[in-house]
Amino acid sequence: MTYEAALTDPEFDTPGKSRGLWDLFHHRYLLSLLLKKSVTTRYYGSALGWAWSYVRPLMQFLMYYLVIGLVFNAHRDIPYFPVYLFGGIITVNLFSEALRNATNAITDNSSLVKKIYLPRELFPVAAVGSAVIHFLPQAAVLLVICLFVGWTITWMQIAAFLLGMIVVLVFSLGLGLFFGSINVAYRDARNVVDVILMFATWASPVLYTWEMVRNIAPGWLFHIYMVNPVTATVELFHNVFWLPLAPDAARPDHLLLNALIGLGIALVTLIIGQMTFRKLEGNFAQHL
Repeated sequence: MTYEAALTDPEFDTPGKSRGLWDLFHHRYLLSLLLKKSVTTRYYGSALGWAWSYVRPLMQFLMYYLVIGLVFNAHRDIPYFPVYLFGGIITVNLFSEALRNATNAITDNSSLVKKIYLPRELFPVAAVGSAVIHFLPQAAVLLVICLFVGWTITWMQIAAFLLGMIVVLVFSLGLGLFFGSINVAYRDARNVVDVILMFATWASPVLYTWEMVRNIAPGWLFHIYMVNPVTATVELFHNVFWLPLAPDAARPDHLLLNALIGLGIALVTLIIGQMTFRKLEGNFAQHL
């Protein structure tokens, strides 16, 4: 085939031309390899291995339960406080790990980025997928606890759980694409992410209830607080695991609407993150 004919061939494509996240559908095998690499190397050389997926959230739970639950008597004000607390902790942990992994995904895979071409979005997406894999054992522990104390599952709870997962993962990926692309040239980005994650646990109703915020915040600020994608996901997970055990507890107004608005914010974040990523990815190899 001549050069001129190749240019008019509908199957001809410029080498290295990226179509963003759409490329993931054409590189599913590469994505699976990166995901497998991320999972298998996470605890390589560790004596406890996968047990760390349980140890860290359980230690967080113990610390917060002793301080917030017993010292500040939250266990008396919030029925089934252990379930409430653990449901919030694993949600924030999922957001934190997904965002931190995605932010460092390009720099952590610098050898591959510099040597060969493959869609760069594969790295942050695989990083978020790795966070999901380590989230599932924690969710399984919470599920077993809830079943033990009398929790029953419904299709609406399954739908709420899946919606919450989508909201927090889309939001994490969008932020991860944005900060991850900046992090290649300016390592300050990872420090900004660390600051964001430092506030993440306190910026959502994990250690307290949403009613406390409603009682002290202006109405407009409270509505912004409730449509925050992480807050919306925490409340969805509380609705799935905790509220069936505490039917007399106050339920947030417009929970589904808040979650859908949170999903909209997450999608806008994803679009901005993808646009920033595509604009800067041409210089990744140079900066690395």
